[in-house]
Amino acid sequence: MNKITDLLNLREGEDNKEKTLESVIKNISFKGANLWILACAILIASVGLNVNSTAVIIGAMLISPLMGPIVGAGFALGIYDFTLLKKSLRNLLTATLVSLTVSTIYFAVSPFKDVQSELLARTSPNIYDILIAFFGGIVGVIAVTRTEKGNPIPGVAIATALMPPLCTAGYGLATGQWTFFLGAFYLYCINCVFIGIATFLIVKYLKYPAKRQVDEKQQKQVRIIITLLTAVMLIPSAYLAFSLYREQQFIKNADLFIENEFASKGYTVIFKKSVFTPAKKTLELAFLTKRFSKKEINRFDSIMDKNRFLAGTNLIIRQDTTDRFSALKGDILNQIKGTENQINAKDVKIAQLEKQLAENSFDNTRILKESRILYPSLNALSISNHKLVNQKDSIINITAVLYEANKDLSSEDKERFRNWLRQRLSLKNVELYRKQ
Repeated sequence: MNKITDLLNLREGEDNKEKTLESVIKNISFKGANLWILACAILIASVGLNVNSTAVIIGAMLISPLMGPIVGAGFALGIYDFTLLKKSLRNLLTATLVSLTVSTIYFAVSPFKDVQSELLARTSPNIYDILIAFFGGIVGVIAVTRTEKGNPIPGVAIATALMPPLCTAGYGLATGQWTFFLGAFYLYCINCVFIGIATFLIVKYLKYPAKRQVDEKQQKQVRIIITLLTAVMLIPSAYLAFSLYREQQFIKNADLFIENEFASKGYTVIFKKSVFTPAKKTLELAFLTKRFSKKEINRFDSIMDKNRFLAGTNLIIRQDTTDRFSALKGDILNQIKGTENQINAKDVKIAQLEKQLAENSFDNTRILKESRILYPSLNALSISNHKLVNQKDSIINITAVLYEANKDLSSEDKERFRNWLRQRLSLKNVELYRKQ
């Protein structure tokens, strides 16, 4: 039992409590450099969302200082420092308003207002976002209380994603799309609340001393506030998660229905459109040559009604080509265009991966033959790129050359060989290693 307790002990490696609290208080305020960094991070995230660049959005998350006042509020609740709590919430409100203002102005003046996938991903939060925020918050506050801060904090900034929802809310304000604003701002609130709650729980577990003694009534008030905030965030997100589950099951069962009743019987589907909302479910199909009778369509309706995920779905089979050909043609062309866009995006990704692969591939056989002209004692050679991480978490790119020789090269030959490889490979950091 003691071994398990030691294994799960959070107090091992814990930093001095006063020093940790000072660091937390220092990161709360938004003025001077912090405010400039916040505004720049918001602009970077807005541009990333605008051009649908995941890498740019991740960069904005890493430089964002928004975590400071949220962690500060959690610490304040944990030690019953209500002055610190007011200061944290005031600074969080300031940061939120600045972020919304900057992102709204950016999207208002930006000529590109198309809805991208990165924007859409922040408009429908659910219970899974709560889990991410809560456990991400736990990791973040544990890292804050350690002597060695380590790598978790940047990861928490990426996982909990405070910046993109705020920028998406700004997009909603700038374009007048209130569903975008409400969905994205709700996601931002989820992240703030559950990071704060996670911080509160860890602070209580680590037994940080209370700023001042509070009676049972005040402690009860804090617990009630936390419970109410949890419920306010949890109930809508649980409903949205259930709606997402129903939508996914509807799409899955609709595809299965089409496969069983049409595709497997040789009927070519040239158009498919499904619509799912809590109030309405529609499945619209068109076929290359097959025409169905009213009796057959009634049978399809009966089959769908027996499936709990498809029950109540309005099945529309387009057969009246005289009246509806133009509409059908337009829908098919739109569907083809959407598919082409997806294929183009995949082609770009494949090209990027092929480029990275080419940059990290070397013709070892050819280089060995050329090297043996200069150094006949070489028997084998292998070249590969590596990333070294030092104690300061900075990354150094090197090209490692592993060689096998009858006898080791002299210091002068090694330096000459290294310089030749730098010129031959057009690289800077080349390191030689002899296989023993």
